[in-house]
Amino acid sequence: MFDLIIRNGRLVTASEVLPAGLDLGIKDERIAYIGLPLPGTESVQVIDAAGAYVTPGGIDSHVHIDQGNHPTTDKWENASKSAIAGGNTTVLAFSQQKRSESSLYTSLEQYHAKASGNSYCDYGFHLILTNPSEHILARELPAFVEQEGITSVKLYMTYDPLKLNDGELLDVMMTTRGLGMTTMVHAENHDMVSMIIKRLEANGHGDPFYHSVARPQLVENEATYRIISLAELTDTPILIVHMSAETAVKHVREAQARLLPIHAETCPHYVFLRSNDLAKPDFEGAKYVCSPPLRHQQSDLDAMWQAITNGTFTTFSSDHCPDKHDHPCGKKRGLDAEGKSNFKSILNGLPGVETRLPLLFNEAGEASHHKLTLPRFVQLTSTNPAKLYGLAHRKGSLSPGLDADVVIWYPPGHKFEDGSDQLTITNPMLHHSCDYTPFEGFKVSNWPRKVLLRGKVVWDKDDGGVLGRQDYGTFLKRGKPNIVTGRTGTVPQGMFQGETDLWRKT
Repeated sequence: MFDLIIRNGRLVTASEVLPAGLDLGIKDERIAYIGLPLPGTESVQVIDAAGAYVTPGGIDSHVHIDQGNHPTTDKWENASKSAIAGGNTTVLAFSQQKRSESSLYTSLEQYHAKASGNSYCDYGFHLILTNPSEHILARELPAFVEQEGITSVKLYMTYDPLKLNDGELLDVMMTTRGLGMTTMVHAENHDMVSMIIKRLEANGHGDPFYHSVARPQLVENEATYRIISLAELTDTPILIVHMSAETAVKHVREAQARLLPIHAETCPHYVFLRSNDLAKPDFEGAKYVCSPPLRHQQSDLDAMWQAITNGTFTTFSSDHCPDKHDHPCGKKRGLDAEGKSNFKSILNGLPGVETRLPLLFNEAGEASHHKLTLPRFVQLTSTNPAKLYGLAHRKGSLSPGLDADVVIWYPPGHKFEDGSDQLTITNPMLHHSCDYTPFEGFKVSNWPRKVLLRGKVVWDKDDGGVLGRQDYGTFLKRGKPNIVTGRTGTVPQGMFQGETDLWRKT
């Protein structure tokens, strides 16, 4: 009756930890049964979870893989292998339009060619939109939704090659609103950053630490408030990515309290790392350059944890962007021939797809001392991304009828290879192509023991490591996203009922 049965696990959903002793039956790549123990037969493979927690496969909805502006980053083989080894069965990467390109199909074809046949996990694409022409908004975006199954775009408010002005942001949001797409936004005030960088350079401040000075929290606070205002005006659901600033998060929380569909994301580096890492000597600080930057105080990290716990954040993603450190085209692009550093030239981004789930799982549990509950862990890392990006019909939950994407963790009391009850993260143990991890030396109490993608064991930490094939991952045509927070149709502040109908319906 079943191809595989998982026994003796504690199944975790986005709403509860199910009672111990339930079996999970898998048939034809999908979850077919959750219930009382099933009789075994010789033809059915059985995995004993030994009392460990069992969670849905992780969906890392924010990863950068083989993008042309990052020449030393992961290719699909390494990134997807790293994803699987860290418990992620699905990743959503970016197809980036160049400003000079008049069509989105040019970059999409390139990214399909890079990923097809080279991914160990299932995958999809977001569109990075930099040239929102009338043709793209009126013709191409509708086709991407209906024909390509790509239902999300990412917009930038900073970086010269990528940023859109407010008018362009409004035009795009009016279109994505009508199409039911998820609109992701990198919210930083470009002019504030440019002014500070110019003056830092004039004062001879080029070390990596000054990257954190060049992008203060005010930069994120202002842009966050502004994009929420634009979204309220256009009645557009948005997701503000990689948030790191307390006041910016408060803007999101206040908008959510007014039932606006404003979603938010944070990342592991904003809850575990601080800007003092950027001050490490011998250019080691360059390893920690990302945007928004790491923040200065422990209170900044605590504010992000509070927003994780109280539901402000919708997703917890890695923002995996692993440029090599010891490479002239990687992080060391920020060093000139004489060894002088210029933080402005250091490539932005950190590796993190493999460590995302273990780091957060280490803080989750049923005891009161844990920072978040296990259902909240599942919400942030799997169920909410599935809803927000049009995958809830296949992914994101341990539910009959959905893909059998499953993570089996180690049971209580497990000892790792060195006899310790904690695992120390080191770069050699990871599967990305990057020459460092920002979480070197971090200790975690657990790691994915086995990972199943569509019912097939693709990772077994104790017996073979990565077992899946490089071509097993499939491209996911996604459906229309769901709003996870708030609702559309609210009247913007200070307007009368029906006022926006005078200009929205054109």
